[in-house]
Amino acid sequence: MPTVLRAALRRARIELRLQIMSPMVLFALLGPAVMLAVLFWLRDSPVMESALSLGQFLVPAYLAFGIISGGVLGVSGEITTERDDGTLLRAKTVPHAMTGHLIAKFFASIVTTLLPMAVIIIGAGFLVDGVTPTTAWGWIRLLLLSTLTIAAMLPLGAVLGSIFKGPMALLFTTMVIYGLCAVSGLFYPVTGLPEWLQWVVQIFPVYWLGLGFRSVILPAEAVALEIGESWRTWETFGVLGVWVVIGLVLAPIALRRMSRRQSGSALASARERVLTRGY
Repeated sequence: MPTVLRAALRRARIELRLQIMSPMVLFALLGPAVMLAVLFWLRDSPVMESALSLGQFLVPAYLAFGIISGGVLGVSGEITTERDDGTLLRAKTVPHAMTGHLIAKFFASIVTTLLPMAVIIIGAGFLVDGVTPTTAWGWIRLLLLSTLTIAAMLPLGAVLGSIFKGPMALLFTTMVIYGLCAVSGLFYPVTGLPEWLQWVVQIFPVYWLGLGFRSVILPAEAVALEIGESWRTWETFGVLGVWVVIGLVLAPIALRRMSRRQSGSALASARERVLTRGY
């Protein structure tokens, strides 16, 4: 295992260097830049006639959405692409390379997910009042919550990338996840939704992810917009912890199942599909 970890860290370092040196890094920074512009534009708009501004409310929403986009959709999209272009098939030819490849993918995804979050939280601190922790414990809670949420989302992304066989299936899943984000209280208080829908969204980690970031970042009076007017801190960490366990249990099973199905004929079929359909 130490040999596999060293190889994974080396591979993650190489992958991160290639991504940072690529011109595509400018597009990765475009999203946070647009989000900061929206925050500045909405910094004085009230939320449901409260003292909280829409700009303040959207900061934790963007942080949560960034983890979902980078952790779930990013990892699943990369695994789907690497399965079709032969990367995972080549990895099978080296002892323990599949394990090292996937561990490296997780390490690289953690960095690429945290960097846009850092840009947003630092930039928002200059544009909107009251959206950064004011104590050392607050920053520690933010770091712990970020680590926990990433640990909960990355395995789920690996599971989705292993299950779905093509970009169109992944696109449908993406739309479902975006719809779940829309009704989970990320961009608007969940208390403004029907009560039955409030119960449904609490089943999924998206709601708890957003609630956790709001509890760390927003002023204390913002709790009035939450269900039961409570941050439910212990429940948040408990539910996210359960999803971490679920992801860590399902991800190895799904990835082993996917790797067993990788073969030259499967790769040829994927290439033929791309040539005929374009995706």
